Amino acid sequence: MSQPPAESPANPVRAGALRARLHPDVLKLGLVSFLTDLSSEMIFSVFAVFFTTVAGASTALLGLIEGLADFSASSLNYLAGWLSDRSGRRKWFALAGYGFSTLAKMILLVSSSIAGLAVFRVIERLGKGFRGPPRDAWLSSMAATASRGYAFGVHKALDKAGAVLGPLVAYGLLQWLGESASTYSLLFLVAFVPAVVSVVVLTRIPDQRGQPHARESVRENWQQLSPAFKRFLLPAGVFALAYFSLGFVLLRAHSVGFGMTDVVLLYALFNAVCVVAAPLAGRLGDRVGRSRIVLLGYALYAALNLWLVLADRRWEMVGIFCLYGVFYAIEDSQSKAFIADLEPERRATAMGVYNFVTGGLYLPASLVAGALWAVAPGLAFGLAAVLSVAAMVVLGVLRPAAAGRH
Repeated sequence: MSQPPAESPANPVRAGALRARLHPDVLKLGLVSFLTDLSSEMIFSVFAVFFTTVAGASTALLGLIEGLADFSASSLNYLAGWLSDRSGRRKWFALAGYGFSTLAKMILLVSSSIAGLAVFRVIERLGKGFRGPPRDAWLSSMAATASRGYAFGVHKALDKAGAVLGPLVAYGLLQWLGESASTYSLLFLVAFVPAVVSVVVLTRIPDQRGQPHARESVRENWQQLSPAFKRFLLPAGVFALAYFSLGFVLLRAHSVGFGMTDVVLLYALFNAVCVVAAPLAGRLGDRVGRSRIVLLGYALYAALNLWLVLADRRWEMVGIFCLYGVFYAIEDSQSKAFIADLEPERRATAMGVYNFVTGGLYLPASLVAGALWAVAPGLAFGLAAVLSVAAMVVLGVLRPAAAGRH
């Protein structure tokens, strides 16, 4: 399942140089994601606890809102991918998505009620759903096959670097000004600034258009996707049923004894580990095969959920957040690199279909997690571990990479 090198094996020095080289626009797209995550994670690092303990919402409502947010993020994926592949354009669809998310954050500047917070959380994710597939297809076109995993890993590292700084800025504001309504209002205002800057930076990056399929309908588009990619959707769907919101892990840390500001630091730790691990995971995937690295991600998620069932000490939660960072570095970036290998021509559509299918399953996953949490938190984590192992088995049986290009 390892990837054949794109360059001649007779020149290993040149091959290594090609793997290490990154297109400069990969870094520019990474900067856009850095600024966006700096903005978003200032908000999301406090959202779960703020929504339940300050605004007064229930954990069941949190599960519903998080599930709807995940579904919202995936609802436009297929449409965005199809439109991008149909026109061959990447930049303008990505720009529309980033711009919409930025405008949605203005809701927080005028409302902090349960209804306002819920509407923001769902609406903001619509922009994420629309920008994702065109941007990921855009990114894959910038990277050589031999270094695609590394390119996605570096992009994810820059993306998560913003997610490290964002919670730290939130933590600093909470420590400096205290946990008051005026502090949260200021936090939401500060978070709006880098979101605007990210859109400005994106306008300066030149588009790299794909091959247009102007006459292709949605049905014809689906029929042209590779059988290998379609087989990958089954284990990915099983795993999506296990992949509930990180907000529940943050609540678990809160129940173990971490205060709200300490939970923010744990969230920053998770993102810091992801920053370090993402490029390393990408290099590993380039060497051993991305199907194996995806399988490793499933195994790590099963392990950390089993640990969450048993964890009752603060140091254990620190270890869990570190492991979660490694898992996320693998799952969020290398699955996309894997899809780019399986579907070389209609990548935006493939990214969109994958996000639509998995995102649609995140809703029942979060709803079930919220219901089980009300009975016993360990039940939610135990179910996630079982489903993760099931996804590993299905991936091993179907072996989608065997019929793909990787």
